[in-house]
Amino acid sequence: MKLSSRNNPIHHKQKTKTRMRQLVEHLREDVGKVTERKVRALFETSAEVLTGLVKAFEDYDRKSEAAWRTEPTPSRPKARTTYAARR
Repeated sequence: MKLSSRNNPIHHKQKTKTRMRQLVEHLREDVGKVTERKVRALFETSAEVLTGLVKAFEDYDRKSEAAWRTEPTPSRPKARTTYAARR
C-alpha cells in the first residue's frame, strides 16, 4: 500500500508536532498580554506541558527512549519477593 499524506503516520506526526510548537509560542506570547496572574500561570503551565509533548515526539523520532525502540529489550530475572517468614 502506497502512503500518501492522508495516511502517512510520519506526515501526521510532524504536522502535530509543528502545531504544538506553534501553540507553545502563542501561549508564551499571550503570557505577556494578559494581566490576570492565574491566567498567566495557566498559559505558562500549558506551554510547559506542550513542550514536554514536543520532546516526546522528538524522542520518538530519535528512538532515544526504550519505549520507542522496535527491538525487544532483554528482561532481567525477577528477584524473589516473598513476605512469608523463613524457617
